[in-house]
Amino acid sequence: MKFYVRRIAFYVLTLWFAVTLNFVLPRLLPGDPATILLQKLSRLGGEVTPAMIRSVELLLGTDDGASMWTQYWSYIGSIFRGDLGVSISNYPAPVTTLIGEALPWTLALVGTATVISFLLGIFGGAWVGWKRGTWADNVIPATTLLQSVPYFWLALLLVYIFSVSLGWFPIIGGWDTWTFDNPEASFAFFLDALRHATLPAITIILSSVGGWLLGMRNMTVSTLSEDYITTAEAKGLRPSRIFMTYTVRNASLPSIAGFTIALGFVVSGSIVMEQVFTYPGLGRLMIQAVQGNDYALMQGVFLVITLTVLAANFIMDMFYGFIDPRARHNG
Repeated sequence: MKFYVRRIAFYVLTLWFAVTLNFVLPRLLPGDPATILLQKLSRLGGEVTPAMIRSVELLLGTDDGASMWTQYWSYIGSIFRGDLGVSISNYPAPVTTLIGEALPWTLALVGTATVISFLLGIFGGAWVGWKRGTWADNVIPATTLLQSVPYFWLALLLVYIFSVSLGWFPIIGGWDTWTFDNPEASFAFFLDALRHATLPAITIILSSVGGWLLGMRNMTVSTLSEDYITTAEAKGLRPSRIFMTYTVRNASLPSIAGFTIALGFVVSGSIVMEQVFTYPGLGRLMIQAVQGNDYALMQGVFLVITLTVLAANFIMDMFYGFIDPRARHNG
């Protein structure tokens, strides 16, 4: 029980620090970000209401004489109300609406591709380690070569081969805008979105599976030299049981910790990949915010990324403590 209490206290403290840092950073920027944002809104022809001015000042700071402490608690209150301001690069859309529209695309694409890459790497690496010294070892250099290729270069290569030359997949976008005006809940739209997501997903899997494969292969080889494996073999246990129960289970523990970090960064998306494929995810939204000096949108995206990274790490920390008693006793 002490393990879980300590971990919960640690993540609550980290969450408070992250939210506080998100409050402080815009106030350290040169100039007055709130004034710059409001001036841009006016130039874009938007109606700047008193409520909008107050919302922007709470998020980015203000020179109206209010103390930093007062601004801080007002900022915390606006977060709990779900008020992250208005985007100037997509005026007059609220930041929460933009994030809510982009988040499902990133979760579906990057999340699914990350899980597939992890599972392929874990079971493939365990099998290569189990067959060590055979032709199976040749799989490792091929996959690590793909991982060393830059994301954008691999994405452009796949677009050229499968979209431009063969015409099997669309070049850009999350769905066919000539067929569907907006996302809709229909089987035809699902198939179309799946077809658009295939190449980006393959890019992510090819770029990341080599690391999981190499790490799991090395851990499997190390685990096979342990005394309890020798004892299991001496007792005459079936090779399949030794492989799954004693080898894969123990060798995969370090990879699960790495998977925690990878899962947490799913929300940030594969920024370069989403930009190459013009995919409507959170990574592309963040690039739009940076290019347009959209402070409210940047702050909202960073906050969501921070919260999801902490949530993913917390869940996997609890899971890790459950499957590994050493973590509970020494954590």
